[in-house]
Amino acid sequence: MTHQPRPLAPSALKELRVRDDAGRPMSPYVDEEGGAPLRCCLRRSAVGDRIALVSYAPLRRWAAETGAEPGAYDEQGPVFVHAEDCGGPDPDGTGYPWARPGVLRTVRRYDSEGHILGGHLVELPDDADAALDHALTGAFADPDTAQVHVRDVEYGCYLFRVDRP
Repeated sequence: MTHQPRPLAPSALKELRVRDDAGRPMSPYVDEEGGAPLRCCLRRSAVGDRIALVSYAPLRRWAAETGAEPGAYDEQGPVFVHAEDCGGPDPDGTGYPWARPGVLRTVRRYDSEGHILGGHLVELPDDADAALDHALTGAFADPDTAQVHVRDVEYGCYLFRVDRP
């Protein structure tokens, strides 16, 4: 894995666990099925985990830190998080989160202001990690690319962000 996926920042998680980016209070529940893609730790939930679905605005939060002006590209959408601190991603984890053969991903490039530069649809083959590596390397070949968002095609969900290496 050449590029480092970024989970939601601990400061953002602390705020989202009180009130999400749409202004709603968090409404946690016990996950009875498991399998929800958690953006706090970049893994799937387990049966019995206490999780919440919150509205998250990745570019808005990044812009607040950097002074960027994403304008109309400041979108928000649903993401799953643990309702309490989970310690973040496994430091020994390997591979890209939710990378498995046959799924479709969008690799969307943004410049330093948070404006979309373009996107690329990727159908992950048997070597899903290598395909994502290739797509991310291609995205960063454009020197104007500051960050890349990887999204699920079926639901359009934000999965994770990768910053310019």
